[in-house]
Amino acid sequence: MLRIATLAATSAVTLAAATSAVAAPSVERVTFPSRGEEIVGALYLPEGVSGSKPGPALVVTGAWMTVKEQMPARYAREMADRGFVALTFDFRGWGESGGVRRQYEDPEAKIADIEAAAAYLTTRPEADKDRIGGLGICASSGYMVTAATETPTIKSVALVAPWLQDAEVVDQTYGGKDGVAKLQAAGDAAELAYRSTGRQGFVPAASLVDDRAIMFKVPYYTEADRGMIPAWRNEADPAFWRGWLAFDAIQVAPRLLQPFLMVHSEAAAIPQGARKFYARLTVPKRELWLDNVTQLDFYDRARPVTAASDAVAAHFQRTLAASAN
Repeated sequence: MLRIATLAATSAVTLAAATSAVAAPSVERVTFPSRGEEIVGALYLPEGVSGSKPGPALVVTGAWMTVKEQMPARYAREMADRGFVALTFDFRGWGESGGVRRQYEDPEAKIADIEAAAAYLTTRPEADKDRIGGLGICASSGYMVTAATETPTIKSVALVAPWLQDAEVVDQTYGGKDGVAKLQAAGDAAELAYRSTGRQGFVPAASLVDDRAIMFKVPYYTEADRGMIPAWRNEADPAFWRGWLAFDAIQVAPRLLQPFLMVHSEAAAIPQGARKFYARLTVPKRELWLDNVTQLDFYDRARPVTAASDAVAAHFQRTLAASAN
């Protein structure tokens, strides 16, 4: 195990010259299919890539219940500034993408959408189909590593502030077995109502005052200069709870074949899950732990975003270059 406490600082130096002279990436609205649904994405194209000169490409995904214009856009631009083609997208049921059931956190569907996004990158002439990586942030980290075990298209994986859970971590996070059972019951009631009426019921995704919110008194999502943007609909279908609570990303760790980087902080969400996942990996792996960085700071605060992006870029420069040889 290699703990890379100084990687962000060293990579910042090596990348500075490369990024300072690079023009802002162009951004193209794109669509691609995923199991019968139209997925809408944004493709970030750095200066210098083209059909005759393809570059390494990344699928970039964000926190649960979010859209591509939030933290995925921030990291996609950071990656494009560092020379990577970067694809963000709205998962089915969210943002601009298709899907009848809206605002519903569905791990299985999101994993499929990540696989479809990686497949789409192989069709783009600007992207080297043999040099595609996956960058997952927060909850989508679990979806990203699962997708990576299911498709050989993703050659390397990096996670930032990963939310990685199993049954033990779920119990620790959601108030023990009684707390989990309460959430499951609420989700089951919402699911029964949906099946009976065909209509979804919604609660706020985030709120400072409404305690029905999935994320109650959580910043970022409740701040207009951060995550509370017009493209984001502040609602969630609470029927998702049983599927989400049963989702176990930690169990896939021994099956992951791709080189791996994790950037996290003890001050961020469920670091115990991240450590547990990391310990079970059998692939070449690196970790960077930043001091006193909260989960939400990783989404948009300059210092942690830059440190994480430098580390991620260095990881993909090394591992995707190797996979192309």
